[in-house]
Amino acid sequence: MARINRTLVLTLLIAASSIFLLFQIYNYRLYSTKNGLDVFNSKRYLSGKEAHLHLLKKFLGLVHKFKLPVFLVDTASLTLLSQDAVLYRDSRLSEPHCSFFCTHRDFTTFALYGNLWKYDAALLEASAERGLELMEIRGKDPRLISTDDLTAKEIPLHFLFRFNGRLVHVAVLYERSGKYLWHGPLRLGDGMDRTFTAFGKLDFGRHAGAYDRPELILTTLDGLDVRIPRNFSGFVREFSGSRFLECRSREAKAFYQLYPEDTSAEAVDFKMRAKSLLHLASKVLSVLGVPFWLSSGTCLGWYRQCNIIPYSKDVDLGIWIKDYRDDITQAFQKAGLPLKHKFGKVEDSLELSFQGNDVKLDIFFFYDEGDVVWNGGTQAKSGKKFKYVFPRFSLCWAELMELKVQVPCETRDYVMANYGPNWNVPVKTWDWKSSPSNVQENGVWPVREWDDVIQVY
Repeated sequence: MARINRTLVLTLLIAASSIFLLFQIYNYRLYSTKNGLDVFNSKRYLSGKEAHLHLLKKFLGLVHKFKLPVFLVDTASLTLLSQDAVLYRDSRLSEPHCSFFCTHRDFTTFALYGNLWKYDAALLEASAERGLELMEIRGKDPRLISTDDLTAKEIPLHFLFRFNGRLVHVAVLYERSGKYLWHGPLRLGDGMDRTFTAFGKLDFGRHAGAYDRPELILTTLDGLDVRIPRNFSGFVREFSGSRFLECRSREAKAFYQLYPEDTSAEAVDFKMRAKSLLHLASKVLSVLGVPFWLSSGTCLGWYRQCNIIPYSKDVDLGIWIKDYRDDITQAFQKAGLPLKHKFGKVEDSLELSFQGNDVKLDIFFFYDEGDVVWNGGTQAKSGKKFKYVFPRFSLCWAELMELKVQVPCETRDYVMANYGPNWNVPVKTWDWKSSPSNVQENGVWPVREWDDVIQVY
């Protein structure tokens, strides 16, 4: 009986000691989390959500200390937001929570305006004190590159903060001459640690990107004060089509060495007029919400020589026929560009031409047809129809004449389809009915339709 009592007492003592020890560990863990101690910050003690939220607290504390006003651009987190979540400040929640930052990924992306970044050697030391490993990726500043000077200083493009295998990615946004924001691609230099993170999974950096400047608001997400784009859903949509192509300055310089640039007063005057027309057309179409891209000779000029071709005498734009609006003509006329001609109809081979200040604006509407796309042409005197066939393409952002514009991402294929393998050789005598490599005869408009499909003013 005495032995049974001793066994029972010993069992009770062990159980009580174990409960007390667990209680002490719980309280110490709670205390260490509140006070930022690192003893229990390893993966053994913090769940995935807790570890990620802990990383974000460290990071946001760091950038606050160095007065770096980052804002959230993480597409996964922004997609989870609703207007109610933005308006609701959840600072009174006391339990650990991570509804927006803790996505299916182990990284979160912020952005920082380049003009607000100032190098501070103490940042690296402060990062290390917080247990954060910092990697900086730099690249040449494209704003300083031209056909006259291909050299440029390096600027910071991306910062990566790593903690216990989790990551905060900061993409640095710079304002370009077209008054838009740009970030560079994330490319690792020689000797950089390629195992630092799964670089291929990062959203920002696979390629350069271009954005309109977003309006920012301060809100609270998961108990943390952060800035986000006011129109966060619009920003996510913009991200999906943000890829940016840089002008091929090196190739353009080589082109001008073979074919010196025309610097005559006539050529300079045409370029200025074409620039003004391009800016005006962009403004009109932007108000209408109609996307466009550089087409034909204007696209060739951007791709081949980073400039307008002075002997082209017009500006060429492409628009998908699905984006056509009945009020396009009225909008251009209201902007001071009278209609010069209208050929075709919405269902077939539509093209519009407007008269600028001694420079013509041609708008070609493109149609889907299986594996290819095409735009039409019409000869006014005969009613003959022509078809210009291109391989399918997607659209990227670019810059021409200090304007953010779109071009086919597969620019070389687009240009070669239109101008053939010798696209890099200037041709000043051009017949739109026979010179293009991709032109096909496409029948004749019935005479009874001429009044509708052939309108010349």
